[in-house]
Amino acid sequence: MKHLLSLAALIASSVIPFAASAETSIGWTTISIPSPQRGKPLSVDVWYPSDAKAPEILVGDNRIFTGAPAKPDAAINPGKYPLILLSHGSGSRAQGMTWIAARLAEKGFIVAGPDHPGTTSGDSTPIATPRIWERTQDLSNIITWMAGDAKWAPSVQASKIGVLGFSLGGSTALEIIGARADLNAYADYCDRYSMMMDCQWFAGGFGFVDGKRVASPVVKLREFDKRFEQSNIDPRVTSAVIVDPGLAQAFKPESLKQITTNTTIINLGSSDTLPAAVDAAKLVAQIAGAAYHQIAGSNHFSFLPVCKAGAQDFLSEAGDVDPICAGKGLRERAEVHMDAAKQIVDAFGKAMN
Repeated sequence: MKHLLSLAALIASSVIPFAASAETSIGWTTISIPSPQRGKPLSVDVWYPSDAKAPEILVGDNRIFTGAPAKPDAAINPGKYPLILLSHGSGSRAQGMTWIAARLAEKGFIVAGPDHPGTTSGDSTPIATPRIWERTQDLSNIITWMAGDAKWAPSVQASKIGVLGFSLGGSTALEIIGARADLNAYADYCDRYSMMMDCQWFAGGFGFVDGKRVASPVVKLREFDKRFEQSNIDPRVTSAVIVDPGLAQAFKPESLKQITTNTTIINLGSSDTLPAAVDAAKLVAQIAGAAYHQIAGSNHFSFLPVCKAGAQDFLSEAGDVDPICAGKGLRERAEVHMDAAKQIVDAFGKAMN
């Protein structure tokens, strides 16, 4: 559960005009979905198959990251498509997963990702981070709304719904298919691994609101809201792909053993390089039939978009200490994305046939 602290205050996802040599086959739009639990609508990015003739833009392009082309508000192709829900990592946004969302849309999926309030770029606090039940509710609200909305319902194959989560989003994905977290186990983990970034984040005493750094209460995990341990399962989700899941050391074994959803878990790195925060090897062993992959030559940041030239220098000069764009000793991020995309597309393809 890596938190992109300074990055959250430095950049925001954006869209810019894009001149393509050949038209892409996907559309993209941002929709607003009611969320009574949040008390305000959710902002949700949606990617989908579209052969419509329309100008393209680069979605998610900014000073640091390279975006992916799509046609804004283009008409969706006729037919029904499986729905994939995206859950982004802590301190990021749905558009930070544009590269994989676009790939899935090209392969015939509708992909919908919310910006989870309280854990997005520029709007992120330690006290909001462990409130996983709010994130799962965001995803459930998307299913309900899109399956019943006059515009989207004719295109959504409601019997085939998957979830793709990264980092804190990986925890969210696990919870929505039935995993339940253990508060004491998570507190024990932070006692043992106090230098892990999620544990430092809880103890740091600051967060971000409206893009500005603000003071925030220190999170005392043993005294945290007991809803952290509740069941957040949504049986409408029939498949899951989980990448570098946060809370990897803190799920109740009995809940993992009861998961029946088709599940694939991916770790970025090799067994000897994986941080305890996201090492899912033991977790996978407790989920019946779960597939497990490691992508050698990568790390947690490798799932972020491809960085632009000079991005790491820019981040360092701005005071960001995390090696978000440093690739020393790692494979090219675009190569890692190709491997990850193949595993993700194949997993959902097999699960939804």
